[in-house]
Amino acid sequence: MSVLVYAESHDGKLNKKSFELTTYGRKTADALGTQCIALTHKAENAATLGVYGAHKVVVMEGDSLNHFDPTTYTHALLQIANQEGADTIILQHSANGKSLVGRLAAQWDCGSVTAVNAIPDTSEGFQVKKGVFSGKAFVSYNITSDKRVLTLAGNSIPPEEMGTEAEVTTVQVDAAAGRIKVLKVDKVSGEIPLPEAELVVSAGRGMKDPDNWGIIDELAAELNAATACSRPVADTGWRPHHEHVGQTGIAIRPNLYIAIGISGAIQHLAGVNNSKTIVVINKDPEAPFFKAADYGVCADLFDVVPKLTEAVKKFKSAQ
Repeated sequence: MSVLVYAESHDGKLNKKSFELTTYGRKTADALGTQCIALTHKAENAATLGVYGAHKVVVMEGDSLNHFDPTTYTHALLQIANQEGADTIILQHSANGKSLVGRLAAQWDCGSVTAVNAIPDTSEGFQVKKGVFSGKAFVSYNITSDKRVLTLAGNSIPPEEMGTEAEVTTVQVDAAAGRIKVLKVDKVSGEIPLPEAELVVSAGRGMKDPDNWGIIDELAAELNAATACSRPVADTGWRPHHEHVGQTGIAIRPNLYIAIGISGAIQHLAGVNNSKTIVVINKDPEAPFFKAADYGVCADLFDVVPKLTEAVKKFKSAQ
C-alpha cells in the first residue's frame, strides 16, 4: 500500500502549500512503513516534489481535467490511487480539497478527517489531530477503516527538503467530463493569495476612510505580506471581498498576522486565531483583540503604522 498526495498547481506551477503537503505525506508514509506518491496536473516543476519527500511523482493528463470539476477529479484520483495501490489520500485543505474529500471517502467507503494539523500517530491504529471550536481546542480522531482520506490545514507543517528531484511519470486519465461547464475564469493577479501568505497585514474600520489605505499597502509591501480586511470594510466596498478574513470570509493560518484598527469580534477571530503570532494595533484599550494578541500596541494607528514601516525599511537597509 502507499500514501497518495494530490498537489494542486496554480498557473502551471506548484507552491509552498504543495511542498508542505508532500512533506506531510512523506512523514505519514514513513510512519506507515510505505511510499509517498505525489500526484499533480499541469505542473512545470513537478519533479521538485521529490525534493520534499515524494518517492514517485505522477502527472495526470486528460482533456476533462482542464477545468476543475469535483466529480471528474474524484474519478481521476481514484483511478490513480487504485493503480498505485494507495490506501491513504491526502489533499490540501483548499476549496478544491474540501470538495473532494467527502466524495473520495464515500467512493472508498472509508473514514475521513479535514484540516488535520499533525503527523498521524500510528502506534495504536491511525490517529490524527485537528483544531475545533475555531482553534480553541484540539481533538484526536482514530480512523478505523482500512483506507482513509485527509485534508491538511495550511501552515501546519513546514516543507522539508529530504530528497532529490524525482522522475516524473505521465498517466492519461480516463475520466468523463463533468456536468459543470466553465464559461469564464477570473483570477486575482499580482497579489500574494491569502491562503498561501505567511505574513498578513490586515485593517478594519479604524482606518476611517478608504483613502487612508496607502499606509497599509506600504507596510505590506515592505514586509512582502498579503493584505486583508475585516468584514465591515469589505461590505462597505473599501476593499475587495477576496481580502475579507474571518468566519464568513477566508480562514488563514499565517506565521504573522498584524491587525490594525480591528476591534476583534468573535467572527473575525474565528478566521485568524490559528495564526502563529498575532500583533494588534488599536487605540481602544478595551478592544477584544488584545486578549487574543501575542503583542499589542495601544496607540493611534496613524502614528504607529508609518513608524513601523520606517523601522522595517531601516532594518532591511542594514542587512
